[in-house]
Amino acid sequence: MQSASEESGQPEHAYPDHWEADVVLRDGGTARIRPITADDAERLVSFYEQVSDESKYYRFFAPYPRLSAKDVHRFTHHDFVDRVGLAATVGGEFIATVRYDRINELGRPASAPADEAEVAFLVQDAHQGRGVASALLEHIAAVARERGIRRFAAEVLPANTKMIKVFTDAGYTQKRSFEDGSVRLHLDLEPTDRSLAVQRAREQRAEARSVQRLLAPGSVAVIGVGRAPGGVGRTVLRNLLDGGYTGRVHAVNAALEEGRPHELEGVPAFRSVADIGEPVDLAVVAVPAERVPEAVADCGEHGVRGLVVLSAGYAESGPEGRERQRALVRQARSYGMRIIGPNAFGIINTAEPVRLNASLAPQMPATGRIGLFTQSGAIGIALLAGLHRRGAGLSSFLSAGNRADVSGNDLLQHWYDDPATDVVLLYLESIGNPRKFTRLARRTAAVKPVVVVKGARHSGSAPPGHRVPVTRIPHATVSALLRQAGVIRVDTVTELVDAGLLLAEQPLPAGPRVAILGNSESLGLLTYDACLTEGLRPLRPVDLTTGATPADFRAALTAALSDDTCDAVVVTAIPWVGENGATESGDGEVLAAALRSAVTAAPGPGPTKPVVVVHVEMGALADALSEATRTRPATPAPGPAVPVTAAGAAGPAVAAGAAGPAAPVPPGPPAAVPEPAGAGAGSAATATAASAAPPSPPAPQPGVIPAYPAAERAVRALAEAVRYAQWRRQAADPGRVPEFDRIDEPGAAALVDRALGAPGADERGVTLGSDDTRELLGRYGIEVRPTLPAPSADEAVRAAARLGFPVALKTTAPHLRHRPDLGGVRLDLATEEQLRTAYDELTDTLGKPEELQPVVQAMVPRGVDTVVRSAIDPAVGAVLSFGLAGAASELLGDMSHRLVPATDRDAAELVRSIRTAPLLFGWRGSAPVDTPALEELLLRVSRLVDDHPEVVAVSLEPVVVAPRGLSVLGATVRLAPPPPRTDLGPRRLPSY
Repeated sequence: MQSASEESGQPEHAYPDHWEADVVLRDGGTARIRPITADDAERLVSFYEQVSDESKYYRFFAPYPRLSAKDVHRFTHHDFVDRVGLAATVGGEFIATVRYDRINELGRPASAPADEAEVAFLVQDAHQGRGVASALLEHIAAVARERGIRRFAAEVLPANTKMIKVFTDAGYTQKRSFEDGSVRLHLDLEPTDRSLAVQRAREQRAEARSVQRLLAPGSVAVIGVGRAPGGVGRTVLRNLLDGGYTGRVHAVNAALEEGRPHELEGVPAFRSVADIGEPVDLAVVAVPAERVPEAVADCGEHGVRGLVVLSAGYAESGPEGRERQRALVRQARSYGMRIIGPNAFGIINTAEPVRLNASLAPQMPATGRIGLFTQSGAIGIALLAGLHRRGAGLSSFLSAGNRADVSGNDLLQHWYDDPATDVVLLYLESIGNPRKFTRLARRTAAVKPVVVVKGARHSGSAPPGHRVPVTRIPHATVSALLRQAGVIRVDTVTELVDAGLLLAEQPLPAGPRVAILGNSESLGLLTYDACLTEGLRPLRPVDLTTGATPADFRAALTAALSDDTCDAVVVTAIPWVGENGATESGDGEVLAAALRSAVTAAPGPGPTKPVVVVHVEMGALADALSEATRTRPATPAPGPAVPVTAAGAAGPAVAAGAAGPAAPVPPGPPAAVPEPAGAGAGSAATATAASAAPPSPPAPQPGVIPAYPAAERAVRALAEAVRYAQWRRQAADPGRVPEFDRIDEPGAAALVDRALGAPGADERGVTLGSDDTRELLGRYGIEVRPTLPAPSADEAVRAAARLGFPVALKTTAPHLRHRPDLGGVRLDLATEEQLRTAYDELTDTLGKPEELQPVVQAMVPRGVDTVVRSAIDPAVGAVLSFGLAGAASELLGDMSHRLVPATDRDAAELVRSIRTAPLLFGWRGSAPVDTPALEELLLRVSRLVDDHPEVVAVSLEPVVVAPRGLSVLGATVRLAPPPPRTDLGPRRLPSY
């Protein structure tokens, strides 16, 4: 069948290189998807020869043993508009193809504006079941939408159940019929919530599997093992063996003599991977950078699944190294391999069936429940040492170096449903795909804590070797958005260890009420003050006196754990001093045993309250507590949704360190700021598995009692746990994006298109004039009070007559705008005389009218001046911000932020989370303002920006919120072509 463009002789379009993409397949391997061109004739013939007769029959509905020259020409010559073919390749060879041809309503070849196409797939039998067809469908659908095609038609034989399943499982709206012995399918290509959910679920399974293949290889080859002791390769080989790796180990050294067997460190050694003669799953590359391509080719040609590249000399070394890094990624992906590194520290898996230490860490960590990812080898060493010293074990560890391929996002995909991991710790110096990271972190945080420390926060650039988008928003805003996603954001690696230890070993607190007990009144008071500083609600400290014995501690802790008025316990301890002034021997070990005994004896099937210890000069106590490390039963992977247990319900809600509290008692809001509706305690809700609801875990088991050498550190870690637990309870009901009347989306789109397409419009973007601004906002139900120019006193009087007295007179010069403190605003001008007097005062004091640009505006009901903004950041997307107008937001940075689209809960939290929020809720006897109207305004702005990504910036200032209603007095809107979205569209790995 010839296409319409072939028949009409229309020219082919330029090769669309933006359609090229690397994808992770269902089994964790990778493939490259790209357009098919006329140069692919031999590849297509070779591919077709390797397809079974049955698959050929399913494709052509008849025996079709070989392709004719005409077929080859047709399947390799495309115009990239009406005829498009894509191929999935591994090692440069085709493993699958997909093609569409645009058709009209009669099923004949057509060109635009026809918006339907016939689509057909062919997958090599050896690669069926890897999810290749599903990935190709995502990409060909995105291409079709780009070319104006809205529907696919496909004809499939009933026996071809695999292909029917590919179509029906994709999540698109579809119709199915049975005609002339075949199944006829019609797919609407408009993305749906279900198609997006299917795409992201497949992405998660594939990327998690790709990490699992790296973490649990059946065999490992270390490339670059020297014959003499020392060197990176030899060190890694030694660490693999000393760690007790359970798989097969091989050493590779290209300098070994040919023709006879070799051994290094007692394992077989070979000149190349090809000489090994058996499958190798993981290769650790420790050769100079200039020899890495040869090693990668050797691995790829012999079926190695993944690489850990320890070699340096890549993007961290400058432009030449950056190009070398790009070539490394392209080469590895061409063979379907994923890379950790380059310039990596290595990878560790402590699971007993694996025991993999393919890293430069000399000691295998203890088995535990923490997953650790770092982008720095030095920080990785420090974190491994700190966690080991504190008695915490790891499930897995990965230090990615330049993270050219495998990144923290991939580890989040793996740890999300990894039953061996209860807590995720991340040290990040850059975030390559912030939108995706936020999405994955939110989903993972709903089932287990995610703690992040961000390095390179204030350098203004990414670390050497990291390829990341540049963000324009302040670091504080990024932190606020991460917290919105449930991420526990800390500032130092010490805080990372402090928080990780508590979350991994203790249950989450049910609320902010903290019991304090110990043998030092002063230390108790310091702890009390630290709790107040962190927003907790400490109870009066219980002073056991300096003469308290371990039995006294045990009794006091037992009482606190049984007390329904507290949610967590801080134990403070100083050394006992004997009569001769020396500390009594063994007191730390005895006290540790007493505390563990009290926790073990607590009522219920397991611990329900976290316990932390603050010790001063009691190293023996800290050591004794850390020795109590034990591996608890694995937490089940996320499964069917279960309700969050309400207060008073029987049974625990979550396992220690992995889920929410058994009887949630939420922290109360600040005194003058009411909580958003639905955020209270015990608001049980059931979420679907798609929203990552917490699974039902086993009863908590007692673990390590975390010990801290300072009250501030212990309380800060506890406060992070309290805030995270509250977020978990609220995440069960994330809110909804409400529908509003008075929204004209098509009218707003027409205005946006007109403004951007106006003659002479700057292609980088335009700032709308006041009339267009009022019209655009008005189409979303946002009324901006009219402002009339007043270039003279007479014009000011005429403007006031049109608006009606009383009026306000303001200057709009940039240096005076929104600065009432400089005297550029006159309010409540009730008569013409008052207006003229005010006008003369302004021009006499501040400058000429042409400099001041004065305007007149009708007075509005008095209230609190606020500011509402939205901006699109290239790294994180659209951000909605709120604060009080003036010094609070501009000088003190008191602004709250949420990602767009905002839900009703987000809007309520935006209003309540600024420090100056009490001014909105009746502070010191003032009248509370109309916060529901303010929340509706925030949601309308969010909807505008979400519907029209060309609206790259909105600023409403001031917004005067009165006891009844609000008034938008000033507004600016900027339009521009939107930045590309990296989190939408078909699955793809970052490009190089």
